[in-house]
Amino acid sequence: MSAPLPTTSREWHLVARPQGWPTPDDFALREATLPELGDGQILVKNLHFSVDPYMRGRMNDVKSYVPPFQLDQPMDGGAVGEVLASRAEGFAVGDHVLHGLGWREHAVVDAARTARVDASLAPLTAYLGVLGMPGLTAYAGLLAVADFKEGDAVFVSGAAGAVGSEVGQIARLKGASRVIGSAGSDEKVRLLTEEYGFDAAFNYKDGDVTEQLKAAAPDGIDVYFDNVGGDHLEAAISTLNVHGRVAICGMISMYNATEPSPAPRNMPLVIGKRLRLEGLLVSDHQALQPQFVEEVSAWIRSGELKYGETKVSGIENGVDAFLGLLRGANTGKMIVSLAD
Repeated sequence: MSAPLPTTSREWHLVARPQGWPTPDDFALREATLPELGDGQILVKNLHFSVDPYMRGRMNDVKSYVPPFQLDQPMDGGAVGEVLASRAEGFAVGDHVLHGLGWREHAVVDAARTARVDASLAPLTAYLGVLGMPGLTAYAGLLAVADFKEGDAVFVSGAAGAVGSEVGQIARLKGASRVIGSAGSDEKVRLLTEEYGFDAAFNYKDGDVTEQLKAAAPDGIDVYFDNVGGDHLEAAISTLNVHGRVAICGMISMYNATEPSPAPRNMPLVIGKRLRLEGLLVSDHQALQPQFVEEVSAWIRSGELKYGETKVSGIENGVDAFLGLLRGANTGKMIVSLAD
């Protein structure tokens, strides 16, 4: 006899707009009644959900490229789970799906807004990271936005994170002349050079970022993939060669700032060097998805591309995982695991 279907689900709500750094008091874990399953919908038991830096921006009540989280409403984000019930053609009980209603134990989802994923091709968590939104961000940002070319020297900030670690490895596999990364601990620096194949890496806490970057890139850089902003962007502008390109993916150094950042202070160099700085939104590059999955999954299977995950267990620890992500407590993709 099958177990009865759940009628309630615990879910994380945003209860206050953070001022500067978020605190646990800005969130509440609440129990909610699940809606009845309608035509074209599936009931999903979430096994893993994603916490990502962009979610910090959605906690502010400002107009942006995605709507802000609403107060006293469930937050959302990427999740993978198992179908428990289906009223949608093509989806059966036991299927695994990727969808956008994370931050909760169970979700009633429109099947049209989900994608089936195959646990035999890659671990389910990979579809939230290396083969998911962060991976496509890395792939599209480097190859399409930064217009990477074989022989380019590439600098990646936040290089031990889910996006940065993949950027550096793709650059290496595509023939970069030199790949340099910055990270926030000596352990992460060792990971970049010893596991991920970066040619050089430095701990940005050890001293002036511009000086450390110039020492690591004596011939300059051609591409900068920016996850950090602030002093890292200033350092890159100083070090970029003529006609260098910058893909601006994120500025995590500024997400919790209550005062404007003083850097970069060297923007006039953009003119003389004829630099190109372009913002990156992964949603603009969905057309690359099939090519991305085909190429990157092959590298994963061959062992040429490695990826890290930091897993935090239990929905009750979801906010702690997110706050840890903002502090750099993760290596690779930060994932909250609800799997039994």
